[in-house]
Amino acid sequence: MKYKINIEKVQTVDEIREYWSKEDYIELLKRFDYPDAEDSDPESLRELLFMAITDFEPGEAAKVILDYKLGEELSEGQIEQISNDMLIDTVCEEYPEMELQSRLFHVNQLLFKAYNGKFPSSSATIINCSITSSNSDSSLDEATILRILNDGLSDRNIVKRLFEEQLNGNAEFPEAENIIWDLEVSENAQYKIITSGNLIKKDEVIASEWEKEIEEDSDK
Repeated sequence: MKYKINIEKVQTVDEIREYWSKEDYIELLKRFDYPDAEDSDPESLRELLFMAITDFEPGEAAKVILDYKLGEELSEGQIEQISNDMLIDTVCEEYPEMELQSRLFHVNQLLFKAYNGKFPSSSATIINCSITSSNSDSSLDEATILRILNDGLSDRNIVKRLFEEQLNGNAEFPEAENIIWDLEVSENAQYKIITSGNLIKKDEVIASEWEKEIEEDSDK
């Protein structure tokens, strides 16, 4: 099937604020010993959390938030190690288990903001685009979207170098769901793609529109 993609906007951001919900803030405030968090003004929850976080040493605060977001997947020892590593390195960009990288990014950047830069900063890339095809009812998964994007990316791009076979449709591509952190589709085939700023940098999107032919069975 032939697809046409138009890149409308590419942004580099240092946080995805909407990732954190009111319920997240309230639960974290409880874990940082802030009383009556449920009764607080919803608009002030983030600032209250920052104040509560900074009453703790950075490494201890990191452990609390990591346990909240990743406690079911990581052991106590792993959380201890990551909380120490986060103070000196962008763990979210290098962690070998890709399925954890997005949550590590959100934790890292919350701490970066709360401590005004004591934690190294990372970034995310937001790509707004339209993707159309002859089949208006076709729904695109992450693997197909990355295969379409491939032709518009610089050869320097790390995804192109690490996943060449998968991007060419010659191998299964389960990693795609972890490369694309969040995917929103709205009317008129408008897509909002959020990914790691380490995996796809803004300046690596080197074309504004192109067409891509993809075999319908290429994901299999």
